[in-house]
Amino acid sequence: MTPLRTRLTEVQLAVMLLTRLPAGRMLEAPAIGAAVWAFPIAGALVGSISAAILYAALAVGIAPTLAAGLALATTVLATGGLHEDGLADVADGFGGGHNRARKLEIMRDSRIGSYGGLALILSLGLRWQAITLLAVQSPNLAMIALIALAISSRAGLGFALLWMPAARADGMGKSAAGTSLICAVSGLLIAAVALAILLGPQTALYLLLAQIAVQLAFARIALRQIGGQSGDVLGAMQQLAEIAGWLVLAR
Repeated sequence: MTPLRTRLTEVQLAVMLLTRLPAGRMLEAPAIGAAVWAFPIAGALVGSISAAILYAALAVGIAPTLAAGLALATTVLATGGLHEDGLADVADGFGGGHNRARKLEIMRDSRIGSYGGLALILSLGLRWQAITLLAVQSPNLAMIALIALAISSRAGLGFALLWMPAARADGMGKSAAGTSLICAVSGLLIAAVALAILLGPQTALYLLLAQIAVQLAFARIALRQIGGQSGDVLGAMQQLAEIAGWLVLAR
């Protein structure tokens, strides 16, 4: 397989892992860790679709609040609620478990408890309000932000997989733990360049610093709570980084 074909296959795997978008079939899948660099590209697809829905909704005269809700719903549909599910599971596990084993058991339970429900309400509510605020102030910026934050909020996941041990002996966190520093740095560089183009270098720097700070802080919490990362932890990290980004932009 040529290097270009290998990279395209890794992008395809990233889209298959992080979204519910049609990505074709794969006869021979690369290692998940090798596709980490392409996570921001998968985010760009999700953000672009969401931005297109926001543009269409505003263009036909739908109120900004409802248009923002449609854009957010599109994001959830495009990802299958993957990251939201991770956030809810982490909130339930960290909030309801008394020890590491119990926390991991709760996180694997498909049912959502009060902590998870509250986490989802806050995550969706904060993002909905931020999109609405920007859609009123500057519709173009709102659309750009949907793309930019979908990219940047996934850029730090590679470092979590690289530096944090897997909390489980199975699952996505374990399967993707074999990533490399080159993959993690490549994903961050892709996000940094994209943000600089979309938002300007200064705003891009502030945004990345805020998201890195939030993800580092949450990584410390996850290490204390369950001893490492898991697919749910990665989903929660994406959600927290996206919220941090919205707080930076919607001021």
